[in-house]
Amino acid sequence: MQLFPAVMIGGPPHSGKTVLATALSQALRRRGVAHYVLRAYPDGEGDWSSQADAQLVRALRYKGQVTPEYVRLVCRDIANRHLPLIVDVGGQPADWQEVVFDQCTHAILLTPDAEKRDWWRQLAARHNLPLLADLHSSQVGRSRVWRIQPILEAKLCYLERWQPVRGPVFQALVGLLRSLFDYGQEELLARHLAAAPTELTVELTRLHQTCNLGLPGDRWRPEQLAAALDYLPRGTPLAVYGRGPNWLYAALALHTWPAPFYQFDVRLGWVAAPQLVVSRGALQAVETPDYSCALKEHADYACLELRLLDQYLDFDQAAHLLLPAPPLRRGLVLSGQLPMWLFTGLALAYRQAPWLAVYQPQLNGAVVIGTRSSNGPRLGEIIPFSYSPSEESHVNRSTRGHTLKAHRRSARLTSS
Repeated sequence: MQLFPAVMIGGPPHSGKTVLATALSQALRRRGVAHYVLRAYPDGEGDWSSQADAQLVRALRYKGQVTPEYVRLVCRDIANRHLPLIVDVGGQPADWQEVVFDQCTHAILLTPDAEKRDWWRQLAARHNLPLLADLHSSQVGRSRVWRIQPILEAKLCYLERWQPVRGPVFQALVGLLRSLFDYGQEELLARHLAAAPTELTVELTRLHQTCNLGLPGDRWRPEQLAAALDYLPRGTPLAVYGRGPNWLYAALALHTWPAPFYQFDVRLGWVAAPQLVVSRGALQAVETPDYSCALKEHADYACLELRLLDQYLDFDQAAHLLLPAPPLRRGLVLSGQLPMWLFTGLALAYRQAPWLAVYQPQLNGAVVIGTRSSNGPRLGEIIPFSYSPSEESHVNRSTRGHTLKAHRRSARLTSS
């Protein structure tokens, strides 16, 4: 089968590329168009950053470094795509980073002036990328369409974070991508589920409909979690497909254990939850050039904060992560901007905690995904959790700077 399209959105910094990519993705999802947004630049953003509080986003967002290994992994993931892609390529690519464009099939340009427009048009031409749209980004005036064929030429105004994107220019752009990405939702679903490694597969959109509980909207809510787990057999090999929050995937992995759990990753295809290494000693903090991990004590629970410093962790390298020892008698919150498969691995690694929750910034709290104590919080309960980057950890200071030289490797993050 011919490769799915990979449409890059290019333009200089602060032209609105990330805002546009997120808005396009949301509009396509509402229309049932299967696709994925890949952030080819480590800016620490994703859908979550358009849904959470602005101050919290600024605190959580972490920009990583673009390295040759990072670029290599991005190129690999675009080339091996399992769905149509929207690729946010960043605003200042160096010459050696342009190999990312060679993996794309089309381009949308978003530029504020003629000079930058010419530079990006030359870059697209250099990499043989046909233009779908050539857009002038502006914070003044009104959006308007100048030409639709052979490419969409228009002025698109007021692309601002936390503000909806509307109007005829945006709708024309959605229409272009909808036509290009028109592979048929059922066709793609059948193709992916046919390759699932287990007999029992769960498609999250349909599971959501089953467990809707009369709630409005199509987003998963924590109060649906208990119904979803009651619907599925416990301890049975399971393969899960579709878009869902981190806490849902982690809860499904716990529910499935000790049977194998698989999830569909748009970059990797079907993958099993990784087996992670948890320290058996008093180690409570780890710092390496690639990641940092610390167990922080709060009043009623502990929090594991995992940060991937270069934001692109290769799946095969997950086994090299060394995690702090869990608390013995306290609940544990898992926190970090991590790929979904790493959340499922963390949930299984810390499954012996009295109760386990996953932090989701959009909810301003952590969702309880498993409990082993009758006195603990309920499944699906939201634990109030405020992130503070300046907060001092109560871990042993002698271990705070612990550096594992054996873990110097080229690991990078695969999800936003």
